[in-house]
Amino acid sequence: MPATDRPPLWLRPEHGTRGPKPAHTRRDVAAAGIRIADAEGLDAVSMRRIAAELGTGTTSLYRYVSKKDDILQLMGDEVTGELRGTVLPGGWRDALRVIARSMRATALRHPWFPALASGRPNHGPNSLWWTELTFSAFDGLDLGTDELLANLGTLSSFVLGHVLSELGDQEAARLSGLSHEQWMEREGEYGPMIASSGQYPRFTRVMVEAETPHAADRRDRWFEAGLERVLAGIAAHLP
Repeated sequence: MPATDRPPLWLRPEHGTRGPKPAHTRRDVAAAGIRIADAEGLDAVSMRRIAAELGTGTTSLYRYVSKKDDILQLMGDEVTGELRGTVLPGGWRDALRVIARSMRATALRHPWFPALASGRPNHGPNSLWWTELTFSAFDGLDLGTDELLANLGTLSSFVLGHVLSELGDQEAARLSGLSHEQWMEREGEYGPMIASSGQYPRFTRVMVEAETPHAADRRDRWFEAGLERVLAGIAAHLP
């Protein structure tokens, strides 16, 4: 069946009606994919690897899913289900703070997740629940639907962009073998030459005066500072 003729994953039955009773569920498939991706990255996820993880044959996996894209949707929705305990406080600012911090924490637990979350929306049950909850942050405001989507899209882009920066820093530390502090110390040897050149006065000022890059909680500081600026921008466009 051509891909365009295949109904969405969430409209298909959990498994086929023919053959023996399935030994696994879609959640089992998603959990296996998540374990592999958490340990080795998204590229390591394949039908063959998941089948091996579940102790079954690759062909039997097609009773639950028809292609890798189905698995990625299941994985993304399963991870989003980790947000099910989120409760939003009153007031849109505090609600968006909770949403942003929850998204960040979830993405950092699963470094491959931002790549999926940045793509097309997932319409699985957990993802729909999360979307509905985030929409409720603006309840009571005279806000058009397009403006609602723009506000939440801006917040999501900030969170995912910040997380990608954090993950990039972690990967750089892994590849170089240098902690952030060790890297800063090594790069500091280059500082006097940059400053004495006189060509980079603004960057020199940052090197001399900035405190946050040296702080142990620098990632949290930058996240919270950026979040407040995003909220201020949203506030400027509210009715």
